[in-house]
Amino acid sequence: MKGLILSGGKGTRLRPITYTSAKQLVPVANKPVLFRVIEALKDAGINDIGIVIGDTGNEVRSAVGDGSRWNVNITYIPQEAPLGLAHAVKISRDFIGDERFALFLGDNCIEGGVSKLLNGFAASDWNAQIVLKEVVNPQQYGVAELKHDGSIERLTEKPRTPRSNLALVGIYMFDQHIWEAVEAIKPSWRGELEITDAIQWLVEHGYRVYPYVHNGWWIDTGKRADMLDANRLVLEELEPRIEGYVDRDSQLVGKVTIEAGAEIINSVIRGPAIIGEHTRIVNSYVGPFTSIYHHCQIEESEIEHSIVLEHSEIVRIPHRIEDSLIGRNVQIHTSPMKPKAYRLMLGDNSDIGLL
Repeated sequence: MKGLILSGGKGTRLRPITYTSAKQLVPVANKPVLFRVIEALKDAGINDIGIVIGDTGNEVRSAVGDGSRWNVNITYIPQEAPLGLAHAVKISRDFIGDERFALFLGDNCIEGGVSKLLNGFAASDWNAQIVLKEVVNPQQYGVAELKHDGSIERLTEKPRTPRSNLALVGIYMFDQHIWEAVEAIKPSWRGELEITDAIQWLVEHGYRVYPYVHNGWWIDTGKRADMLDANRLVLEELEPRIEGYVDRDSQLVGKVTIEAGAEIINSVIRGPAIIGEHTRIVNSYVGPFTSIYHHCQIEESEIEHSIVLEHSEIVRIPHRIEDSLIGRNVQIHTSPMKPKAYRLMLGDNSDIGLL
């Protein structure tokens, strides 16, 4: 099998972070979500991986490279515009050929990996398989209805009145018959070729399409709250390790990871938490479910249940920061001089709360 990862899209729900960065490269527990997808495919024995890229293609290429760090082969497939998931599949035909393949959205986090799932499909005579998850708000997703024999009967994209609580999570397996489907369907009202329409075409033309209902956690990391939830869940799974420096006046409580080159000075880190490479924490408190990425500085401040991206500084903040997603090269600080005042330079669609 081959792997196909979709890493285009504009990431509008994560703005302003995604004005300057691909949403798939925002880290969860200090590892970009896209890297986690690549690792899941590699762990399932897939070594040839195509990545469909859009406006942020150069950044994705720079971050992922040729795949050698994972011992996989990466092929980049440019998509001229976000014309739908089925369009992304359609333009990948030269890369896939007639092999079976797994299709992943590049901003998904799923518990437990997919090795068993992909190996099962590779050994089956099914033409397609889709991963589903029971959700409480199915109207926000593509929704599947099942036949009595367990196969797929109908897929509906974001129905107003869902007839099922089984949502498509963005992981699919196909054989070569998907090429017939993507050629046959027409653009939806959104002007996109919908993957749900392509799968429905397979169902209506007698192909064998079956579900896999995932019982573990799954998160679409498209919004800030979802990113923080994914960060929390992944941090709980990490095995703690100390590779940086922790002075005798500091305390590490619970599952804490200190990466190489990091320094913890007179501070309390309460896990689960991870402190990135060459990050410096001084006279501060880092609370549970917090990921501080590499080359950051936290000084005389408190933060918890948050994600801080690389090269950012939080210095002398009098109130605890929580439930926050802080981007790259951000400086949050107060002046020791009076008069004290807030001085802000914020990008479009910023969201800030002040006491």
